[in-house]
Amino acid sequence: MKPVYIALGSNLSTPIAQLNTALKALNQLPHTVLIKSSSFYQSKPLGPQDQPDYVNAVAYLQTDLPAFTLLDHLQQIENTQGRIRLRRWGERTLDLDILLYDNEIIQTERLTIPHYDMHNREFVIVPLFEIAPTLVLPNKIRLTDLVQQFREHQMTIVNLK
Repeated sequence: MKPVYIALGSNLSTPIAQLNTALKALNQLPHTVLIKSSSFYQSKPLGPQDQPDYVNAVAYLQTDLPAFTLLDHLQQIENTQGRIRLRRWGERTLDLDILLYDNEIIQTERLTIPHYDMHNREFVIVPLFEIAPTLVLPNKIRLTDLVQQFREHQMTIVNLK
């Protein structure tokens, strides 16, 4: 089974409930086991500021699913939960992104792994560090080095596991 890290985010339709439902759905994927998930972090939107704050988390899975099959399943979960995406970097009911898939590097029009901008996003790096502090990315960058730029982050934990 391959280690996979998934970013979860929501700022519409009761975001905490959206993330909890998504975690349950991830744990029910075929040939996949949810190993752990981070706390839920409330953060300011990355894009337009005239939208609600986000709730974000990262989940660690082990899966035998190929990367594109996993992507299909994630999109199905988003759609099942009433995925709404009104504008680029805008409000959304649920967003599930594959951050890392084993130690693979994938660059296609449909899928980029590692996630193309994860290293610049505190709402990804901080929760990822919470559950995988010794992780080394495929480009050999250590997560302990990446998290340093977010020591002064303004996110708050909105649920404790």
